[in-house]
Amino acid sequence: MGLNILYCAALEGLEAKEVEAEISFTKALPAFQITGLAGNAIQESKQRVQSSLLANGFKFPPLKIVVNLSPSDLPKQGSFYDLPIALLIALHGHISEQDDKRTWFAFGEIGLDGRVKDTPAIYPLLFSLLSKDKNRQSFFLLPKSAENFYSKIPHLKAYYIDTLQEGIEVLKNPPILSQSYEDLPFLSEEILGEKYYFSTDFPLDFKDIIGQERAKRAAMIAACGFHNILFEGSAGSGKSMIASRIPYILPPLKGQEILEMASHTLQLSPFRVFRNPHNSATKAAILGSAVAQNVKPGEIALAHLGILFFDELPHFPKTILESLREPLQNHYFTISRLHAKITYPADFLFVGAMNPCPCGNLLSISKECRCNQKEINAYKNKISEPFWDRLDLFVQMQEGIQEKNIIASKQMQKQVLEAFKFQKRRGQDCFNARLEGEKLEEFCFLGNEVKETLELAIERFGISLRQKHKILCVARSIADLVQSKYIAKEHLLESLSFRKI
Repeated sequence: MGLNILYCAALEGLEAKEVEAEISFTKALPAFQITGLAGNAIQESKQRVQSSLLANGFKFPPLKIVVNLSPSDLPKQGSFYDLPIALLIALHGHISEQDDKRTWFAFGEIGLDGRVKDTPAIYPLLFSLLSKDKNRQSFFLLPKSAENFYSKIPHLKAYYIDTLQEGIEVLKNPPILSQSYEDLPFLSEEILGEKYYFSTDFPLDFKDIIGQERAKRAAMIAACGFHNILFEGSAGSGKSMIASRIPYILPPLKGQEILEMASHTLQLSPFRVFRNPHNSATKAAILGSAVAQNVKPGEIALAHLGILFFDELPHFPKTILESLREPLQNHYFTISRLHAKITYPADFLFVGAMNPCPCGNLLSISKECRCNQKEINAYKNKISEPFWDRLDLFVQMQEGIQEKNIIASKQMQKQVLEAFKFQKRRGQDCFNARLEGEKLEEFCFLGNEVKETLELAIERFGISLRQKHKILCVARSIADLVQSKYIAKEHLLESLSFRKI
């Protein structure tokens, strides 16, 4: 009995499910069939596979060839099924089960001349498969063109091939695999035995922004603790400039987090992602969609571990803003449809920007506002109180102030990195904005004087429990920036100054 089975994978929701490709040759009229809910791209692979095999000297036997992709009730799409199908046909009868009992996965699109090509769908499947221990003992055949990318995935035992013929030779006589996991080629800092990666390149630098010291201070606090932040100011005051520079001062990333982000971005980068959807984007584009098993992640999923920036916040549909309340609070989002219920992580730092009124001149010292009070109220009422409650920092931009003290991104990144190390060394495993329950009590301990100040503020301004929680978390980040073990009164007062009362 020859080689009858190779493995591939398909996405079911956001998780890779193993697909068993099996083949049979039977005496019947010559034919070539693929079964198992194979999509159009897989059905078209018959022509690619036939051409590539003929180009490599293979002669099709006068038999009926049936390739089944199991489980047969799982929909499958993608041209990366070409490689396992072609290998099964080429090697049928040449390798016995006694020769090789290893589990083999194969991914790759086949050119008409037998070249093996990479496709964007392969990396997310590999990353998901190798998150399970059982697949870490399997062997993979992958396109040589993507070796630099895939070799950064831990536990991946892969042979990289350029052509179908090379894949045939590897399966016939597998060479000794001497490769090992390659470290990520970025600057790193080791904290308590864990490596964290970052970059000292700043394509966009805070030193380009003249003035707005308070807004830049708030941006650094937000970066330190991953706090949601909203900038309000006149057009041209620098809201978008500050937002676009925050990604370069954010805390460093674990290697696993870089690999996780690459599932969406398809590139390895030490910078956290920055998603900036336009206010005309549809609800499905922002939140994601699910039709049967076909899941399309939205902007909130693509922003996971990074920044989601909404410019002109009140111009986004109210249904979208209200739907954001769940991921802003719980850091995940669930799509429920008739045939699918998918939950995906959405742990991002939300940054918003808005004008103070429809014409944008309410806070301007040089232009006159053209809006009446009714228009201003209608504009601001587009953002509900529950949504405001989920924002940690609120900043009104300044105008006409040109401070000479210009701070650069390099200095800000250094402060954030030192604060991040300070957090880790005290035993904290999450950002300050994510502190809850016992961890909040442990790391946000207040002395008697500070506690009295907070209670006075709660009584005077009618602060809710959620707002109190956020005030404490922001105060903790302010304290971290100066390496203070405890939250002092000045840290709490500064935190209160960034609340929208």
